[in-house]
Amino acid sequence: MPLHKDDPKSVGGYRLVGRLGSGGMGVVYRGRARSGREVAVKVVHAQYAEDAVFRARFRQEIDAVRKVSGAFTAPVLDADADAVRPWMATQYVPGPSLAARIRDGGPLKGAELRRLALGLVEALRDIHRAGVVHRDLKPANVLMAEDGPRVIDFGISRAAENHNTLTETGQMIGTPPFMSPEQLTDARSVGPASDVFSMGALLVYSIAGRGPFDADSPYLTAYRVVHDAPVLDGVPQPLHGVLERCLTKEPADRPGLDELAREFVAVLPEPGEDDRATVTLRTDEVAMVRTRPAAAAGPAAPVRRRGRVRPWATAGTVGALALGLTGYLLMGPGFGDDDAKTGADTAAPSRWAALPSGWKPWQTTVDATAARGVKKGTARASGLGGGPQCRLYEGAVYCAGDGVLPMRLDGPTGRTAWRADAVPSGRSQGTYTFSVLGVVDDAMLVQQEYTPVAGGDSGTTIAALDTGTGEPLWHRTLTGGSMGATVSGGLVVLPAGGEGAVAARSPRTGAVRWTATLPAGQYCDPTGVGADLLLRCGPEMAPSKDALLLTLDRADGTARRLTVPNRGNLVGTYDRRLLFLDLAEDEQGNVSGDGVQGPFSRIRLIDPDTGEARTTELAEEFEGRVTLADGTLWFAASSGQVTAASARTGERLWQTRTSLEQPSGVTYDPRARVVYLASASGRVAALDTKKGTRLWETLPRARRVTSQGGMSQTKVLLHKGALIVATPDGDVFTLDPAHPDRTPVSG
Repeated sequence: MPLHKDDPKSVGGYRLVGRLGSGGMGVVYRGRARSGREVAVKVVHAQYAEDAVFRARFRQEIDAVRKVSGAFTAPVLDADADAVRPWMATQYVPGPSLAARIRDGGPLKGAELRRLALGLVEALRDIHRAGVVHRDLKPANVLMAEDGPRVIDFGISRAAENHNTLTETGQMIGTPPFMSPEQLTDARSVGPASDVFSMGALLVYSIAGRGPFDADSPYLTAYRVVHDAPVLDGVPQPLHGVLERCLTKEPADRPGLDELAREFVAVLPEPGEDDRATVTLRTDEVAMVRTRPAAAAGPAAPVRRRGRVRPWATAGTVGALALGLTGYLLMGPGFGDDDAKTGADTAAPSRWAALPSGWKPWQTTVDATAARGVKKGTARASGLGGGPQCRLYEGAVYCAGDGVLPMRLDGPTGRTAWRADAVPSGRSQGTYTFSVLGVVDDAMLVQQEYTPVAGGDSGTTIAALDTGTGEPLWHRTLTGGSMGATVSGGLVVLPAGGEGAVAARSPRTGAVRWTATLPAGQYCDPTGVGADLLLRCGPEMAPSKDALLLTLDRADGTARRLTVPNRGNLVGTYDRRLLFLDLAEDEQGNVSGDGVQGPFSRIRLIDPDTGEARTTELAEEFEGRVTLADGTLWFAASSGQVTAASARTGERLWQTRTSLEQPSGVTYDPRARVVYLASASGRVAALDTKKGTRLWETLPRARRVTSQGGMSQTKVLLHKGALIVATPDGDVFTLDPAHPDRTPVSG
């Protein structure tokens, strides 16, 4: 990455030529000595340079690295802990971090896994022989060089015999998924066996794509580290047994490094002619290339079984975990942060699009102070828990929801540009629920439901707001009707006042374009499917055997009618036909499940002009929120499992487990060949569309989680190359999909 304008040009006589990354405590630069030798230069952030305790810790890191000199560590070449901004220069290692390697290339296997395991054993042997305990062995602190791994970042290491650590004052730092139980309960007892535990967790992550104690928050992860058995799904035998012993709770029961070396040699295969891999570094991506074609990657490893969440065992455990995690959450993992990679340039892989100009990752809430209009938006919440709905329009984000007043967020920065009041204003004794119908023609179309606190009439109003200012353009109060309002093809269509009549209006002015009559005695739901406005109609008060599909021409409102069996979920179009998914039936012909998440058993394709039907049995019953795009059906189940099936044949293409709880439906990105999904806690995952490989998953981003997901509006939106996510409890944040671990700024 290029230098920032305020970065120094040189440090300690080393000319700085670029950034390698930044962490919680400082910046790592790529530097060049006068001789031309390349180095990685670590420079402390200015705000920590005046902290005497931090300087002492940095001096401790320099001493630790100088003690260690082995083939699988990066030696220190020069340092100055007394400089205005302390710095240290280490050997430059050309290679991605293990975190980046797994994110971009998937789990390890074969010779590459053997080289990592044995290299880590050798690195820890050198570290422990020098009398040092690393204490932060994690994927971001392992570099994948061509000739084997390198262990870096000794920022929280200490001498094995030193029990008076600098971190005993509430500043304990580490990374919970890879910390040992003793780090969380009694830091003074940490010894070399702690690094063996961390190595076991790291190898499980390298094989399965997730850690053995992963949970939805660092607190729960830490609890599982201390109390729960590791989950080793996806780790094959006999390696399963070896890593299980590394992850025992008692340090004395863990194997020594010499024993581990012998066992890894025995259970991991020697490199074969067909399995020799070298890491090739390019300017646009880090790719694995093989001397011969390798077998296609199988489905990603199954998700870990979620253990029962038990009450905290003792007050002492709670205190120890809180002490350790306060440092982790507030200060970050130090120089070893996941975007600080003392290795090759971390240019974004070529599959990711360039980000919008001026964009930076940000995070805010729907309660943030607005620059214009209603400053705060917390007073009208009705407690229904639906969360905000958000839409993108010309680079800005427009949100509204249950108790969330309509608002506009600036796309590049996340700042709240305006927040609009209810329309018409003046009714204060009640609650409002808002939904975004659409944003078109510089107008935000909002449906608002008003419920009085005690007595009085409830009401539904459709309002158009100016996208630039949030000022009302027009509004119309609904008094009933046979159809809900919708935005379709540059029109807003809503009941016209008479029973069974609808009107299409201009979004900007509210002027009527045309009116149409709906079938008497039926209620029609807009489907959002097809080139014209497609409505699915049926009796209001009772289920029916057949459904009426009514297509309204957007130009003049003329209608075409088609009767179809009423037993499926209309999910989109494929091959110019309407695609229905039929619910599975039991032996008596009764359907099970629901029309949103299934289970589904059959694809039904219907010609919208003739009604001709063609059915295809699904290879198996699929469950989950379904998305149809590019000829593929993606099912996102409540367990976090994602399944891709062919819309043509019904065959399963792949199935991948994720750690997401009650996820949204997937969002398809055709350029990157990726599907994204998000959970109520703000955890986001990216999967390759061809094989289902997990490209990455994030930790939860939501600042509070009271919703259980369910029917929440959590969804991933695509804004050019960036992702935008709104959670049910009101967090809104963005991600760079090429670097999803980057810390967002407050919007």
